[in-house]
Amino acid sequence: MDLSILEEFYEIKQEQIDFYKENEFIKIKDVLTPEIINYFNSIISEKVSELNKIEIPIEERDIYGKAFLQLFNLWTQDEQIKKLIFSERLAKIATDLMQIDGVRIYHDQALFKESGGGITPWHADQHYWPLSSNKTITIWIPLQKTPLEMGPLEFSAGSQKIKLGRELSISDESEQVIRNNLKINNFPHIIEPFDIGEVSFHSGWIFHRAGANISKETRKVMTIIYMDKDMILKKPENKGQMNDLKTWCPGVNVGENINSILNPILFQK
Repeated sequence: MDLSILEEFYEIKQEQIDFYKENEFIKIKDVLTPEIINYFNSIISEKVSELNKIEIPIEERDIYGKAFLQLFNLWTQDEQIKKLIFSERLAKIATDLMQIDGVRIYHDQALFKESGGGITPWHADQHYWPLSSNKTITIWIPLQKTPLEMGPLEFSAGSQKIKLGRELSISDESEQVIRNNLKINNFPHIIEPFDIGEVSFHSGWIFHRAGANISKETRKVMTIIYMDKDMILKKPENKGQMNDLKTWCPGVNVGENINSILNPILFQK
């Protein structure tokens, strides 16, 4: 498989930067080819199957467990997957959208929503991250064409301005409280399918969710979380942030640049 596209730059247009600045999410078509997506679908699926330890039937899991199977930092487990995660093509898009000088990886996640998997409740990712600024962005890479019945990512456009709900972990409560508040504030709710090769980028504080997977296939997604290369570790404010500090920022002290062995720079100007 020719993976050279992963190091070829994708030129972001000014109107895309402007859209992201206002809404803090964007969907972009044809970032990756169908051949590349199919290749990594096979490799990542095999690795997820190998590493997954969950044996509880889906109907017996809590709301978080029903939402998806979640495995972290596959780049440390497989050299081929690392080529996708460390792609300069993807890291440069993240850098351009945030209008900064470069990005480090925070961590990656495989998110597999099984057939019959439940909703992913409304939440903001950065609730879990002990990061000192909002210069964070996640790329969401579906590993197949993702119609509405598979539960693609949904966004509340511009909701990064809202603080109510930031204190909530993914839960039934977050789904209800954040949903009701977003309705009151009348933010546009964007629900669209993803074509193969289409990806999205969203900030750490925008509220988003995903529907249930009512199809007969697993919805397979690979995500990469990027942060400003100059990101400083802040004092954790909840249990999730404390766990992330220990797990994803080894050897870094509060107040220091997060430049651990797990957080290399993936692109810089």
